Amino acid sequence: MKEIIHTHNAPQAIGTYSQAVKVGQTVYLSGQIPLVPETMLVIEGDISAQITQVFDNLKAVTQAAGGDLSDIVKLNIFLTDLTHFPLVNEIMGQYFQAPYPARAAIGVAALPKNVGVEMDGIMQLPDQEYS
Repeated sequence: MKEIIHTHNAPQAIGTYSQAVKVGQTVYLSGQIPLVPETMLVIEGDISAQITQVFDNLKAVTQAAGGDLSDIVKLNIFLTDLTHFPLVNEIMGQYFQAPYPARAAIGVAALPKNVGVEMDGIMQLPDQEYS
């Protein structure tokens, strides 16, 4: 049985998709771009601000699914400029600690709303214990 995950603490879907879908203890996180949830506008600032906003958005969706960023087992990062990859690593270190998720970094020609970064992922929630 699948469950649609939705939170007002992350940007609302701007297309025909859900913020995340939970199947069993696995949660498939849709791509997040650096939209500010309250305004649905791209965050002002440089690529560092964009990367930080994306991690904040992912965090909100993981929490709505009953977990947190540490439950992400696979993270995909899409960048329009791969020279920003060291900055992704630096900022990611503020949100994650070892053991880190499996990850891919992919250079792309363009992203929605002309942003510089998008991320999606898969999370595995811990098995629930019943008493």
